[in-house]
Amino acid sequence: MLQDYDVIVVGGGHSGNEAAAAAAKLGSKTLLISMNLETLGQMSCNPAIGGIAKGQIVREIDALGGLTGIITDKSAIQFKLLNLSKGPAMWSPRAQCDRMEFSRTWRLSLERIPNLDFWQDMVIGLIIENETVVGVKTSMGLSIKAKSVILNSGTFLNGTIHLGEKQFGGGRMGEKAAFGLTKELENLGFVSGRMKTGTPPRVDGRSLDFSKMEEQPGDMNPKKFSFSNETKHLTKQRSCWITYTNSEVHEMLKTGFDKSPMFNGAIKSIGPRYCPSIEDKINRFAHRERHQIFAEPEGWNTIEYYINGFSTSLPEDVQMRAMKLIPGFENAKMFRPGYAIEHDYFPPTQLQHTLETKLIKNLYFSGQINGTTGYEEAASQGLMAGINAHLKVKNKDPFILNRSEAYIGVLIDDLITKGTEEPYRMFTSRAEYRILLRNDNADLRLTHKGYNLGLASEERMKQVEIKKNTTIELIDFIKNTSAKPENINPILNKLNSSPIKQKVRMDSILCRPNVTIEHLIEGSEKLKEKINSFDYAMEEIKEQTQILIKYDGYISREKGVAEKIERLDYVNIPFDFDYNKFSTLSTESKEKLNNIKPKTIGQASRISGIKPSDISIILIGLGR
Repeated sequence: MLQDYDVIVVGGGHSGNEAAAAAAKLGSKTLLISMNLETLGQMSCNPAIGGIAKGQIVREIDALGGLTGIITDKSAIQFKLLNLSKGPAMWSPRAQCDRMEFSRTWRLSLERIPNLDFWQDMVIGLIIENETVVGVKTSMGLSIKAKSVILNSGTFLNGTIHLGEKQFGGGRMGEKAAFGLTKELENLGFVSGRMKTGTPPRVDGRSLDFSKMEEQPGDMNPKKFSFSNETKHLTKQRSCWITYTNSEVHEMLKTGFDKSPMFNGAIKSIGPRYCPSIEDKINRFAHRERHQIFAEPEGWNTIEYYINGFSTSLPEDVQMRAMKLIPGFENAKMFRPGYAIEHDYFPPTQLQHTLETKLIKNLYFSGQINGTTGYEEAASQGLMAGINAHLKVKNKDPFILNRSEAYIGVLIDDLITKGTEEPYRMFTSRAEYRILLRNDNADLRLTHKGYNLGLASEERMKQVEIKKNTTIELIDFIKNTSAKPENINPILNKLNSSPIKQKVRMDSILCRPNVTIEHLIEGSEKLKEKINSFDYAMEEIKEQTQILIKYDGYISREKGVAEKIERLDYVNIPFDFDYNKFSTLSTESKEKLNNIKPKTIGQASRISGIKPSDISIILIGLGR
């Protein structure tokens, strides 16, 4: 028999791995149960981490002491910082990874954590006593006791794979689905639903004609995800390639629409709005003559390519014929076709901010079981669930991030306050305070929190302090040092910026459009000497300094707004608050408030459909 545990983590995907690592590193005796230990951390869909807003989440995970950023850096084959033509709030890191190396590195990293045990089995039920989870039941007939349980089921709960008119059970192609848990959770009073996701075909790179595609190389000076010194910047990279569909491709795809589970009623659930299948694209956007198709390498030493933009569940023969009409794919050989998958999820309004369920104590849900899509969203939930399960077991206060502190805070608050009826994906537009939540300052925002928890190392904390103090010192120097006309004007003339007639403080010049800190350094020996005197990674410091000076007004204004709004989050609402006694609240408002049971006025104000007048009524009811 297996021993009793503090925390049992069910599922070894991105969410489960972060949850298990966090709980074990913090000191809880942790067991990770996976149906297949050979696929821990597998990239089930695209071989990439990061992207718009998702990259910010990964940097936040890293700043707190999670592992996804480090694993990504160690397995990356390309790095790009997206949205550089926009402001720094929109800059989003993204890395292509070696799929096999990513999974291997996750496995090795988890095996190095002393408090973490592993068990290969399927969890089919929970052990519940007095509305509290006390363990799990497995398909081998084992009952394993634990003080808390985190469910990270991914797409495996009653998973059904769709390929044309074919349907078969599975959580991923070639892997069986998980059964039993949904029914048991429903019997406990949980409400479940179905969601759909999909994946494109994989092809033999040797059969592609890249001369007919546009090369998409990585950045000339690639950055990395992790703030730690444990990883290094890439010195070589692999390129992706872009091509386009055309009217012939679209017409060929249409020949399979009658057999498409998307259109013949076989798939009844909702798929990701912002990552539609190729058949959905040409159906919904019939006016579009072409759609982008990316050929992305799966690793350093493999010929397999992931065909981003061609997600589909059409019959495999239609997929193949249509693909051969794409420029560069005329002789393409398919490794495996694309397919759609439906799986069970549980609307996340049934959770607290800690990701603990409201119905059963010490039971946590994280990842796609909560209706999210994406490795990054899953990993961040796993990290937070692992932290909070550990804290609950040790009788410590919960760890919650608010919306002005992290994208992770936005993600969790959106899920439990608004819920989701379609796969939830993070975007910068979801964050009200995105100028505060930049990818470059995730360590300054969160590492002290990770350090106080015991996740981020002392070395990390010292690094952040040096970065913070060095940045303050450099900003102070620039604000109190003047540029001389004879030194800076030649540079301003090149930039078509008005010359100065007398000495001017450097910060005012840096606030001009197109002027960078590098221009100031070029025009000031004093500034050059100052920067050379520092012993820290100066690219980070220069970037931080430039952003904080250029966007000072926006940052200050957003901080002020955040502070005002967050005061509402300090006005608590009792759990048993009776909304039904207010005749002036609409029936819809009462239903939503009784269902979600917001803990604060701030959370109540963010519930979809709750009006300012409703908030006023509740405040009066609270005697305020």
